[in-house]
Amino acid sequence: MAESAVSHLLTKLAQFFENEVRQLTCGQEEALSVRGELERVRAFLRVADSLEESDEEVRVWVKQLRNTAYEMEDVLDEFALILRHDHGVGFTGLISRMSCCIRNLKARHRVTSEIKRINSRVQGICDGHRRLCHKLSRAQKDQSSTSTDNTWQDHRGNALLLDKTDLVGIEQPKNELIGRLLKGAPRREVISVVGMGGLGKTTLVKQVYEDPAIKKHFTVYAWITLSRSSKIEELLKDMLDQIMRVIRKPVPPGANTMNSHWLKMIIKDLLQRRRYLIVLDDAWHINKWDAIKHALPNNGRGSRIIITTRNADLASTSCKEFNGLLKNMEPLDPEQSWRLFCQKTFQGNSCPSHLEEICKFILRKCEGLPLAIVAISGVLATKDKRRIDEWDVVRRSLRAEIDGNDRLKNLKRVLSLSFSDLPYYLKSCFLHLSVFPEGHLERKRLTRLWAAEGFVERKEGKTLDEVAKEYFSELLNRSLIQVAETTTDGRVKLCRIHDFQREIITSKSRDQSFATIAKEQTDMWPDKVRCLSLHNSLQVAQQNRSLSHLRSLYMFGVDRGFIDLVLGCDMKLLHVLDMQATPLSRFPVQVVDCYYLRYLSFRHTEIKTIPTSIGRLQNLETLDLKHTNVTRLPVEILKLQKLRHLLVYRYENISYLYNKYGFKALTEIGALQSLEKLCYIEADNERNDVIMRELGMLTQLSRLGILKLRKEDGRALCSSIAKLTNLCAISVASVEEDEILDLQHLTSPPQLLQRIYLTGRLKMLPNWLATLNSLVKLHLRWSRLKDDPLVSLQSLPNLVHLELLQVYEGKTLCFKSKGFRKLRILGLDNFDELRSVEVEEGAMPCLEKLIIQRCKLLEKLPSGIEYLTKLKVLEFFDMPDELVKKFVRDEQDKDYQKVAQIPEVYYGYWRDGGWDVQSIERSSEGVASPRQGTSMRSNEFPPCWK
Repeated sequence: MAESAVSHLLTKLAQFFENEVRQLTCGQEEALSVRGELERVRAFLRVADSLEESDEEVRVWVKQLRNTAYEMEDVLDEFALILRHDHGVGFTGLISRMSCCIRNLKARHRVTSEIKRINSRVQGICDGHRRLCHKLSRAQKDQSSTSTDNTWQDHRGNALLLDKTDLVGIEQPKNELIGRLLKGAPRREVISVVGMGGLGKTTLVKQVYEDPAIKKHFTVYAWITLSRSSKIEELLKDMLDQIMRVIRKPVPPGANTMNSHWLKMIIKDLLQRRRYLIVLDDAWHINKWDAIKHALPNNGRGSRIIITTRNADLASTSCKEFNGLLKNMEPLDPEQSWRLFCQKTFQGNSCPSHLEEICKFILRKCEGLPLAIVAISGVLATKDKRRIDEWDVVRRSLRAEIDGNDRLKNLKRVLSLSFSDLPYYLKSCFLHLSVFPEGHLERKRLTRLWAAEGFVERKEGKTLDEVAKEYFSELLNRSLIQVAETTTDGRVKLCRIHDFQREIITSKSRDQSFATIAKEQTDMWPDKVRCLSLHNSLQVAQQNRSLSHLRSLYMFGVDRGFIDLVLGCDMKLLHVLDMQATPLSRFPVQVVDCYYLRYLSFRHTEIKTIPTSIGRLQNLETLDLKHTNVTRLPVEILKLQKLRHLLVYRYENISYLYNKYGFKALTEIGALQSLEKLCYIEADNERNDVIMRELGMLTQLSRLGILKLRKEDGRALCSSIAKLTNLCAISVASVEEDEILDLQHLTSPPQLLQRIYLTGRLKMLPNWLATLNSLVKLHLRWSRLKDDPLVSLQSLPNLVHLELLQVYEGKTLCFKSKGFRKLRILGLDNFDELRSVEVEEGAMPCLEKLIIQRCKLLEKLPSGIEYLTKLKVLEFFDMPDELVKKFVRDEQDKDYQKVAQIPEVYYGYWRDGGWDVQSIERSSEGVASPRQGTSMRSNEFPPCWK
């Protein structure tokens, strides 16, 4: 990770020489020398990082360089603090400047001495680089010579030699793939098997490849292993050798000296008239696929290519190019996991009852990953089954076992390979996940933190948020993180990482001084800790450690007294303070002294007020006060010119209502020119006309939330929205349920708008809504339209989610044929006069979920519901008993028969402050049965109210 530290420092040095170097009377030459030396060694740092684990000499050198880079960064930041000291005005300011002048002279002298000392250290470190130069150069030229890659290939070979009796849970996916290979279309196809390392992709495909039916069906077949370091010419020669062996002909003369172009020509000619199967195992990068694919002709003979990869982007791209199937490799289910675990740990015998609890705990950590189950089983198989204490030690110290147990080295190596392949900026982002406790992680929180931590590099034409999202997508594509939950329009909401992967990155974070995670009273943090994640209320007084070098502080599960102790420490270089869900009731005033603070979160705390001194945080980019009790912000917030995310709102559930509260809008809100997210301002202000015009100055906004809007301010708001060309999401709510939202005046809406939430009465549906080709999600509440809104909305080409609550006062809703072509989720709520819903054949062909609730006059199921062939979920809440009884109990009623064809059906009523929900399950014959259903009690609201 020296590459990350050095790259970050070089960026900071560039800013230093541009802005502040003139203030340094001495030490300029030394600073230039440091910059020059670091730029010279930078080219070798990625290679050095890759050798860090296997070469002790390189490890020491990388650590020295990394620590020196950190020290230099601290010196530059401390110097910048000296220059930016605020002395005040008047006589007091004069006295302050005089005394500070003396202190500054001493401080500048100290900074100069530090730079000279660091320059001397860098010179020594770079002398070390010259000694290591031969080793680094050799590794850079030929990474395939490293022992890591050779050992990895040995273990891949072992996967190909597994006996069938060692395999669990493989029959179903194996038969699925064989069927696709034998019965697919005559055109050439690609089958991409994708998933994280250790899932058994190679093992599965090898079983398919060796199946007699496959060998009989294809006249030519070859298995090519693509390692990260393999060369294209070598791969093509291997493929040619295997093809010639199968067709029993000699390799063409001179093939060993041919370049890749001629090799591809020969292979393509040989395959042109034959039905072939080519397996490309362990593909890492798209460039390898691009180089090989042109040798594989589309000969119309039912030829197939199978790719195994951890890279979801590669898998998707290859399938789109050549048609075919993308197969996501799934982990073993709990039953399969237990069977494999017992088979390996107890040689097929059952688990002793006194060990069952410990074994199941350890197995849960494996999360269905076959490699992890086999590896940990190998460790446990050596333990004495009579000694429960030996087994409990493994349970309590999995991270130590992964680091130190030889039997787990292969597991660590497999899971670490994906990390080693990352560029330095993604390594930082991935290691950063270690600071959080186990559980799901919010994607937005992560990307904002990555930007604040300095991991995100600026790219021309893109915001930091957009680049951070690209980083997140790349980690997702590399199967390093998994999606835990998505929004209804397909965006990732929550993610997670495998428990064993978490243990590995936690260990790497510690070893590389990236972060310190303190959970136990015995956990100590180093003297110059830079990133600290506290998971319990530790004995801070006993730590006797300084926090003056701290850049990031995260707190989880701590008490108030502990918070006061920690925040009382000197943290002048702090960039990130995340105190989400801590027991805070007031704003900690010490925070405003953290000049460099970029990210400040008090989400889910009881804070009520924000001090005027918040204006001192000139570098703040994110202020997250979501789900706090803050309702007003001081005018000094307008001084924060770098603020990009201002989130101040909370929800409150009261019976059927789902209320939202924001903060009183500031009259000169337009001063915050960098704002990208602003949620939610309350617009019931005497100077609303000014505020609405000010919003038009926030041209960087991508998300805007407004509450308590009055009718008379609609025109001014429309004028401002037209100027917000980057706007992707907007939410507007009227001051009262009957207040009209006057939004007809938007003649040129932002064309990037994807999500719109309008709450309030509408005289008519705004004409501009139907022009938004990018719109994917639309929520309308309390609109009370006289005309059917579906007429205008049905042609929206990308609408995926539509929620309508008390939107239309007519008696019939009709979904016309060919309307709503991409709609997947539809919610209809509280239509007072609605008696029937009609669905024409060809309407909503992609609809997967239909929610109907509180439509008291609805007499029957939507006519034409049988045309919704993709419908998976039907929900009825607080609907007439007569209607529910028909599709639940009356087997002769045609509504009953229609419901029987829908996989999931739920109905329920709001009683005594909670929902009584029943589910209807289908029998194997497809008959609906309420008796088999389950009863649930919930205080949560169905989706239409959220």
